Amino acid sequence: MVVENADARPDVAREIAREVLVHGPVERSELGRRLNLSPASLTRLCKPYFDAGLFIERQEVQRATVGRRPRPIDVRVEARTFVGIKLTGDDAIGVLTDLRANVLRTEQMPLRGLSLAGVVDQLEVLVKTLTQGARVDGVGISLGGRVRDRRVVTQAVFLGWEDVALADALESVLGVPVRVENDVVALMAAEHWFGPARALDSFALVTIGAGVGYALVIRGEIVTSPDVGLAPMGHAPLEPNGPLCERGHRGCATAVLTIPGMCAQVASVRGAPVTFEEILHDARHGDVVSTSVVQASARALGRLVAWIANATTVTTVVLSGEGNGLFGAAEQTVRDACADDRQPESHPVQFIVEEPDFIMWARGAAAVAIQDVVVG
Repeated sequence: MVVENADARPDVAREIAREVLVHGPVERSELGRRLNLSPASLTRLCKPYFDAGLFIERQEVQRATVGRRPRPIDVRVEARTFVGIKLTGDDAIGVLTDLRANVLRTEQMPLRGLSLAGVVDQLEVLVKTLTQGARVDGVGISLGGRVRDRRVVTQAVFLGWEDVALADALESVLGVPVRVENDVVALMAAEHWFGPARALDSFALVTIGAGVGYALVIRGEIVTSPDVGLAPMGHAPLEPNGPLCERGHRGCATAVLTIPGMCAQVASVRGAPVTFEEILHDARHGDVVSTSVVQASARALGRLVAWIANATTVTTVVLSGEGNGLFGAAEQTVRDACADDRQPESHPVQFIVEEPDFIMWARGAAAVAIQDVVVG
């Protein structure tokens, strides 16, 4: 049914902007069908975006049928720019992006101190370095911890922060909108709007790195709760005979699936420190210790994905994070372990594997800023 009175839906203009940004280029007829809008209402509501230079018409679609060939609507990605910054306890990693979170420039800056004033000063420098004096339309910050209303860092252990109004402090010096978000939620924002799973109604995200992250999209919405930022999957029991984590949990995700956990296992046998990249390299070349750890971690990953799929009924899982090389090193082991913990009649889990890249965390922060501008 076509909704003729679009004014009865106050957010319909933002719905149009989101649809074109996420799924464009899209034909007017398809856009009207998705949003239940008549051609007249759609034309009227799109006009401000065309006038502002945000929407453009792409080349006409070639068809065999007779009649006027449609010209799909798309966004002009260069019309707006955004900065995304990932904060760790040691560094600030920043990116400059366009309207679809395509990375245009990257910078990294070591943090000289962790006081709010000191961090804000350094972030101001980082933003100016990334923009090179040009206009920026919004800034997003992502970090490991708990965030309230995309404004206040309620807890970030690695920064030693509690109830820190980071968005207010940074807005006061930058003069542009600033949004703050948990890093896994921010990464999911990028996957949800701009990633390879953006056309799906429901899917999960699992990240492997310094910790194990998890996020979920159900019916087109990211699932959130007050516990976001507490790493709920970090101590999921995955290997009954595995090593202990620092909290005394045997075989939990932190102990067997994180980069520090895998490195600690190999180092304990060798008696010397080892990097994650060295473990993957040595496993590929037949090293017994590295191979054993990689295979055990791969089985743990498969079990975790199976548990998520069983509990949520999603059948697509995006794997991301700087430790994502584990999947490539033992893909069949991951798939087999996942299948073993699923009902035989269940739909097979589809894996979407992102390239390991720390920049993705900063891109997620930019996606949060983009969302704020598009949908408020």
